[in-house]
Amino acid sequence: MMLPLSPKAGKSGKTVAITGIARKGRRTKDLVKRLKPGDIAVIDHVDIDGVAAASLADAGIVAVVDAAMPISGKYPNRGPMVLAAAKIPLYRLRDPAAFDLIDEGAELSIDDAGVVTQPSGKLTSSADLWTKAEIEERLESARANIGHELEVFAENTLRYVKEEKSLLIEPIDVPALKGTRPFVKRHVVIVVRGDGYREDLQSIHSYIRDVRPILIGVDGGADALREFGYRPDIILGDMDSVTDDTLKCGAKLVVHAYARTREAPGMKRIEDLGLSAESFPVSGTSEDAAMLLAYEKGARLIVAVGTHSNLEDFLDKGRAGMASTFLVRLRVGSRLVDARGVSQLHRRAATRGELLGLVLSGGVVIAAVVSQSTVAQTFLAILRNWFRLKFH
Repeated sequence: MMLPLSPKAGKSGKTVAITGIARKGRRTKDLVKRLKPGDIAVIDHVDIDGVAAASLADAGIVAVVDAAMPISGKYPNRGPMVLAAAKIPLYRLRDPAAFDLIDEGAELSIDDAGVVTQPSGKLTSSADLWTKAEIEERLESARANIGHELEVFAENTLRYVKEEKSLLIEPIDVPALKGTRPFVKRHVVIVVRGDGYREDLQSIHSYIRDVRPILIGVDGGADALREFGYRPDIILGDMDSVTDDTLKCGAKLVVHAYARTREAPGMKRIEDLGLSAESFPVSGTSEDAAMLLAYEKGARLIVAVGTHSNLEDFLDKGRAGMASTFLVRLRVGSRLVDARGVSQLHRRAATRGELLGLVLSGGVVIAAVVSQSTVAQTFLAILRNWFRLKFH
């Protein structure tokens, strides 16, 4: 959000609009782990996606300064509008090379002319503030290009389908997962920290409580589960966007490995933390791997939370095609359902407290009726006399 400051002249003589500690990172998902409320996030992120923007907003920062184009025009990416909705100013550096001139941990000041300065008074660069109106205008222009991106996306998908067709027809060797609950005929919830994951998890709260499904967090999806008070049964992924604390929560760890080489780069982080994990070499994304794991283990129903389901989702994720996702969904078939569908179909079971409350309220109503009814009172008097004669 924009912080109102007392009038103060910046380098250009204009009033300072924003001030905060600079935190830099070319990989936004790594940077968000270091951000604190009041910081200014300095990033180098072309086409800021919705998930990255939401993570930045959640950190409580006061501004984002991007060395790259927040909206390149290739497709209507969601990130800048997420920041605008959170009232977080988005600046684009006019000189991308200025990213390297900004000192990590320095106090940055940005005046209302877009001039960026550091404590020494050294001019770092000039930046343009992207207002909500400008963001909307750029997104509208980007929508005009979506046809071309769709054509390229479809061509890449078809090309890679030939290479990844094993996901559909060949048997898959899945991890043993010793010590976890059996999957056979159980429900499984797979959580990806994608667009709308919070709403999805909120909508199936009663379903998770009543059915007690196996919970799989895909990388940062494990943090999402803990955010809502759940402990994941399994954490699966590259292990590059899940916190150390969550990795240590007691869940079974499965590192997604390359199918051809069987290399698992994420295993080093697990070992550095003194933890152990199983490897799962399979093509596709970690999201795909989680669905294949649940399917091959015999899950009766697979519920997807925050997963990618449309073209904009995949473009936001930076995927050139969706071959693996297409093939995996063909393989999983009717066992897969979206969380939004579950929330509409699942009937919430009443808790013991609610049942007790219903009984008590019914008793109160009956007592009130009896107290006002002469016939009911006469009947109760006859019943009492009968009990005296019968048992005395």
